Amino acid sequence: MAKNKDETIVDVVEVVSKTERYIDENQKSLTIIISAIVILIAMYFIYTKWYIAEEELNAQREMYMAEIWFERDSLDLAIYGDMQWPGFEEIVDEYSITPSGNLANYYLGICYLRKGMFEDAIESLSAFDSDDLMVSSVATGAIGDAYMELGEVKTAASFYMDAANDKENDFTSPIYLMKAAAAYEELENYKKALGIYENIKKNYADTKEGLEVEKYLERAKSIVNAK
Repeated sequence: MAKNKDETIVDVVEVVSKTERYIDENQKSLTIIISAIVILIAMYFIYTKWYIAEEELNAQREMYMAEIWFERDSLDLAIYGDMQWPGFEEIVDEYSITPSGNLANYYLGICYLRKGMFEDAIESLSAFDSDDLMVSSVATGAIGDAYMELGEVKTAASFYMDAANDKENDFTSPIYLMKAAAAYEELENYKKALGIYENIKKNYADTKEGLEVEKYLERAKSIVNAK
């Protein structure tokens, strides 16, 4: 037993000795590696703290007119800009790493949707990411609208359901549930539509959609019962 203990101690001492010897022999290399890591961390901090922050300020300034054009429904100007101010396309290209560049994807997608450029709308809206409860739902729902216009009703219904359920609220959820139900009716899946109408009646009774859902519910129910 004592012998095993002695052997263990010897092994530990030997490992420590080898480690110390390795450090001594490779001290220069280790110093370079550690220094490189420190430099990389510092560069990343500088990049995120100053460069991206500066780019974000530039993006906000550059996007000012495009947002005004968007509000005025001047879609071509909002998308392409003019000789003085850039449109959302250029903002997305130039400032994609910034929050404003990300937001420009949303604006651009909605512009494309309004102009009937549905595939472009899907691409831009899919590139947009937001934690905002309303905007995130509207962006997802707008993708559903684009697919609906392209005749891809089943895909549209799926996006409408995602828009309704991702961040549930009394404003956007019933809107997109109604759109999903309408899509399922178009697919002649009245049982699915009926379930959605019942959900609206139960969980969103005080909303505009909840107050109007009864007639749609009864119609879907009569079709389901007739089959």
